[in-house]
Amino acid sequence: MMTPVKRVNRFFMLLTAPFLGLLICMWWYRPPLELDLDVGQFTPISGPLNETANLKKDLTLAEGTASYTIDAVSASAKLYKGTTTAMNKLVETAKTQASRPELIYNRRISAKLGIPSEVLTSDRIRIELYKLNPGNYKAYALKIKLKDPTAMQMSLAKEATGGAETTMHAVQSHGAIAGINAGGFADKAGKRYPLSTTVVDGKYLNGFEPTFKDLSFVGLNKSGQLIGGKFYSRAQLDQLEPVFGATFVPVLLKNNVKVPIPEKWKTSPNRAPRTVIGNYKDDQLLIFVADGYNELGSSGARLEEIQNKLYNMGVMDAYNLDGGGSSSLIFNGRVVNKPSDGNLRAVPTNFLFFK
Repeated sequence: MMTPVKRVNRFFMLLTAPFLGLLICMWWYRPPLELDLDVGQFTPISGPLNETANLKKDLTLAEGTASYTIDAVSASAKLYKGTTTAMNKLVETAKTQASRPELIYNRRISAKLGIPSEVLTSDRIRIELYKLNPGNYKAYALKIKLKDPTAMQMSLAKEATGGAETTMHAVQSHGAIAGINAGGFADKAGKRYPLSTTVVDGKYLNGFEPTFKDLSFVGLNKSGQLIGGKFYSRAQLDQLEPVFGATFVPVLLKNNVKVPIPEKWKTSPNRAPRTVIGNYKDDQLLIFVADGYNELGSSGARLEEIQNKLYNMGVMDAYNLDGGGSSSLIFNGRVVNKPSDGNLRAVPTNFLFFK
């Protein structure tokens, strides 16, 4: 009789027998295993490989060339920077050397004027005010450097012929920083008309009038240079391209040569307040105003005295403007000289200077 344990064992033996038989059969019979995969489509083509290799070679060569170029450009940039620095230094040195004669010349002419009592400087103009006392008279001078030609202009009273205004009024109404009386005038029917040839804003006020007697024209050209003298035809004056100018008498200096003063003007009057405009060879202007308590010939300066003074100061050209009670010098909002009339005289034209 089977015990329960034997029954269980027999059950499991019967259950596992088929599996054991299968394992024994598989162990005896082992067929070869083959994996047939179609990999031909993935075989590399020689063309792209060659191109890739060539491209890599070109890239390597390009990298070397770029590296060399960078080094060369860097060296060139360094050389350029060094050269530019050296050239800038040379330019600055040249500028300094070039300006030295001008500075030396300016110091020489300033030394003859003395120490300025007042200086005004801007981007357009530099004005230095000097007080002079030659002995027989008292005078004032403005040394003016026009950095901009438009910093000097000529005003016409009431913007029309026949009008008149004081130099102070002209300065204030036009916003100028300084001013002097300009050309002579003639009175008629209660009005004052500019004398002879007068140019305002590049146009002839009453047409051109050939020089007669001892009159002379004086004004400024487009380059900011003082021009003047006797002109016998309009073409002769037009060649100098006047922007503005007025007329009076006489010429005192021309190219640093004394011009003979007409006998009439030596004694009529002998002494008087005077206004003179001149220039140096570097185109700086000099305004010279002599004081006098009247215009009857007993006070002020003689023309020969002023001529000699300006000549010794190195002035190149000098032109006498209207004098007597017309002489007026305005600077920085005040009347510098002492007008012989006791008050400023109204005149048709004034030379103005702008800051």
